[in-house]
Amino acid sequence: MATLATSVVDVCAEAKRAARVLAQTDTAVRDGALEAIAAALEERLEEILAANERDMAAAREAGARAAEPRAGDALLDRLRLDEGRVRAIARAVRQIVALEDPVGEVIDGHRLPNGLDVRKVRVPLGVVAVVYEARPNVTVDASALCLKSGNAIVLRGSSSAAHSNAVLAHVVAEAAVAAGLPEGCVSLVAGGGRAELAELATQKDTVDLIIPRGGEGLKDALQAVATVPVIYAASGNCHVYVDDSADLDHAQAIVVNAKTQRPGVCNAAETLLVHERIAAQLLARVLPALAAAGVVVRADPRSHAIASSCATPDLMIENAGDEDWATEYLAPVIAVAVVDCVEDAIEHIASYGSGHSEAIVTRELAAARAFQLGVDAACVYVNASTRFTDGGEFGMGAEIGNSTQKLHARGPIGLRELCTFKYLIEGDGHVRA
Repeated sequence: MATLATSVVDVCAEAKRAARVLAQTDTAVRDGALEAIAAALEERLEEILAANERDMAAAREAGARAAEPRAGDALLDRLRLDEGRVRAIARAVRQIVALEDPVGEVIDGHRLPNGLDVRKVRVPLGVVAVVYEARPNVTVDASALCLKSGNAIVLRGSSSAAHSNAVLAHVVAEAAVAAGLPEGCVSLVAGGGRAELAELATQKDTVDLIIPRGGEGLKDALQAVATVPVIYAASGNCHVYVDDSADLDHAQAIVVNAKTQRPGVCNAAETLLVHERIAAQLLARVLPALAAAGVVVRADPRSHAIASSCATPDLMIENAGDEDWATEYLAPVIAVAVVDCVEDAIEHIASYGSGHSEAIVTRELAAARAFQLGVDAACVYVNASTRFTDGGEFGMGAEIGNSTQKLHARGPIGLRELCTFKYLIEGDGHVRA
């Protein structure tokens, strides 16, 4: 079952032992374990929701004391589980079962002139530690992806979801072990604060990779101490740029969806950039739609002047400060700026973007191509919302996070990103001259 209230060293050592077994476990056994996990989530729904309500109650109480209630609403959305969300998590596990097993896949193969046969084969990483904030669904998504790809997982969630994570990890680990996977394949460490995080980040003899899923504070805390390799699935300061050739109906739909469909997630848009030639037309349409959704606008001088002329009583508009362009709000707040051209939009994104997801709305091929080539991000969209950056939407089942770096994974971290490779070389008495 899930390891709770045990030393980090012991948890990681047990995970290492489990990883050796998992690497040799047949696909059918791993898939059977995932089916058992999905069924257990549905069977123990009431237990899971009761634990989540304890976390929600604590978060609501904390939110009532907070100076920024909009941020509290976003936290509650990330934290909340209901019957529909739990069943969706179970469906995501079954979708992972249906995916092709990456373990053992031959990436490349050839025979050398000397007769040696060389194959490059995909293999599990070993032990993956996932550190995450608020989202209890990550407990299941990350576990399912790791088990499918032959990895053991050590989970370290945040205190805000402590009860939810504990129950979910227990359900997942118990079902996996009962289905034939080794003890220690899924472990949870919790309760030790920053000291515990630092200890986990330095288990280089047992942990092969850490994936943090959270904000810049978590990223900074790990960068300061980690000796284990890290893939950062960190902040998403995402932009939508509307070019002067854009279809205004498409632009309005994309902007509103990217900001409001679920504002508390990392692929939600935080900044809207508008070409100066269509700024008045577009903002006259978009700002009332955002206001109707309760979004606060933080505007640069040019967009503020346009917004002031909009006869929208519920429009909340504030002057944007320098810090707004670099802020991941995770809340119904958006920064808005008018730019002179696509090159200026690209330059703005280069200065403030986090390398997550960026979008252009345009009917000009040249502008789209310039944006695709000029923007350095994991996911670059043309005429589509940034909200599609997701392993499930990309056909990868669930995801552990979205990598904003370039090695060894970029974008949604799915099954193949949880693998490395090794070379298998076969000879017939070969020796090197």
